[in-house]
Formats: sequence, structure tokens, C-alpha cells
Amino acid sequence: METVSPHELFTHIRIVLGMVIGLGITRMLAGIAGFIQHPGRYRVSLLHMLWVGSILLELVLFWWWEFGLSRIPVWRFGAYLFLIGYAVVLYLISALLFPDNIAEYAGYEDYFIRRRRWFFGLLAAAFVLDVIDTLIKGAKHWSQLSGDYLVQVPIGLALCLIAYVTARHSVHIALASVHILYQVYWIGRIVYTVG
Repeated sequence: METVSPHELFTHIRIVLGMVIGLGITRMLAGIAGFIQHPGRYRVSLLHMLWVGSILLELVLFWWWEFGLSRIPVWRFGAYLFLIGYAVVLYLISALLFPDNIAEYAGYEDYFIRRRRWFFGLLAAAFVLDVIDTLIKGAKHWSQLSGDYLVQVPIGLALCLIAYVTARHSVHIALASVHILYQVYWIGRIVYTVG
């Protein structure tokens, strides 16, 4: 392979990541559109919709934060493969929220509660992958993050463990709400720092 600048490689990698993340966003938007197109088919669940909103935000935030990869001076295939794997995990989380068929379940909330172990297992994996992703972006990116980022991962993993173990509706509503509030906090930080 001929020598390619890191900027050109980043553009290529960003396109591939965009395709995978775009599939996740498409899956989510198609699911939401299904509620609009067929309002009587399935009852809308607050719990399910909170996680749908949260994961949509997660996909958007992932795409935003991946711009930090533009500073990487040398690209290796391992980093490229890792990033695709991370994007695939986020896509799988999206696909779990809107499966092809939920006929054997009482609705989306019943489906979500019964499939929660897969969902929160993948979400926990995404927390761990985010740390590796942050390390790949380098010391400058790491130094721009506040101390709350260091607390985010252990708290996120603990919340995933709680959600993995319990099926209590109120606990799941609280966890989804906390996750969305934390995402809104990061969006506020992005708006404030970028401007």
C-alpha cells in the first residue's frame, strides 16, 4: 500500500464508521416511524422510548467525539478494526431496541425487560470501549476531558449491572433517565466549549 497521510486515512475511517452508525440511526428512526405509521399495532412504552432517545443521543455523540481521531498522527489497522467493532456494538444496541419482530412478547416494554441482559451487556461493553477509544485519541484528547469522565465509566458499569440483574420497572425508568440527563450534560459541555 502506498504511503497515505493520516488525514486521508481518517477520512476513510470516518466514512466506514459513518456507515455503521448511520445503520443504527436508520434502525432507530424506522422504528419510531413505525409507531407513527401504525399507532395501534403496539403500545408505546415510556421505558422503551427513553432508551430509544438515549441511544439516538449516544450515536450522535459517538459521531461527534470521533472527530478527535483526526489528530492521530499514525494509523494502524488494529485501531481501525477496533473502531469498527465499537461502532458495531452501538449498532447492535440499536437493533435490540427495534427487533424485526416482537410477536412473542406483550409489547416493546415486555421485550425490553426480557432482553435487558443483552442490552445492558452491550451497553457495558460500550462504556469499556469508550475508554479505549479515548486512549487511542491520545493524551491531548484525554487532558481535555474533565474528572467526571473518569467517574462516568465505573458508575455506568455499576448501573448496567443493576439493570442486568433487576427487572423492576421503576429502577429501569430511573436508570434511563439518569443516562439521558448525563448525555444532556455532555451536550451542554460541547455547546459551551465549542460555542
